[in-house]
Amino acid sequence: MVGIFDSGLGGLSVLTAVRGVLPLADVVYVADQSRAPYGDRPAAEVLQFAREMHDVMARRGTTTTVLASNTISNAALHELRRDHPDRVFVGLEPAVKPAVAATRSKVIAVLGTTGTIGGPLLADLVRRFAGDVAVIGVALPGLVEIIEDGLGETPHAEAFLTGHLEEPKRRGADVYVLACTHYPFAITSLRRVVGEAHIIDPARAVAVQVGRVHAATGTGRTVALTTGDPVRFRNQVAEVVPGLAFDAIETIA
Repeated sequence: MVGIFDSGLGGLSVLTAVRGVLPLADVVYVADQSRAPYGDRPAAEVLQFAREMHDVMARRGTTTTVLASNTISNAALHELRRDHPDRVFVGLEPAVKPAVAATRSKVIAVLGTTGTIGGPLLADLVRRFAGDVAVIGVALPGLVEIIEDGLGETPHAEAFLTGHLEEPKRRGADVYVLACTHYPFAITSLRRVVGEAHIIDPARAVAVQVGRVHAATGTGRTVALTTGDPVRFRNQVAEVVPGLAFDAIETIA
């Protein structure tokens, strides 16, 4: 069984991509909504939450765990791999390397939470791969909440993005990296703001990696667990990802 973990709805972009690669795999999706968002929390706190939610998934029988969040991957991926060497973990990192390969203007923008933009992982990727390319990190505190409220593809989100992306647009950024799994659910709003610039969504690459490490067989059952209100979760999913269905939605006690 595959476990996919995020603080809220963002990991649904990864779940959708995983389903495209592994339609028969059994999946449990965990949303720690009662403590979301994670983006502005200290890394040590995020690590503790990740350990707790990993244990929830392990008790459900997961063998592959996907940390469907740059913030969670930054805080917990290495530690979870160290603590559980017998289990498979797939994490996210900002797609700096492919963005550098794609840019023509030599300016790229990485969009993420405060924890991701200010974290050591992004700094290391920039050091290793950016070369002579300027990397503008843009923290977007508040965008996760907009998306969780079902407003990612609205004039409100577009206005929010317009106000936060003045610098990369002024400097000619032609590649925008989505370093938060929530942000694909505002991609139309983002497109209106950045025009023809290239947008990199990591969900497909993560799903391909899951397909490499996890068996394709199963019943195709998909269960969601939330630390929040399961009725609200179901309504949010219907707003953000119409057509995505769960066989069951349960509360984590």
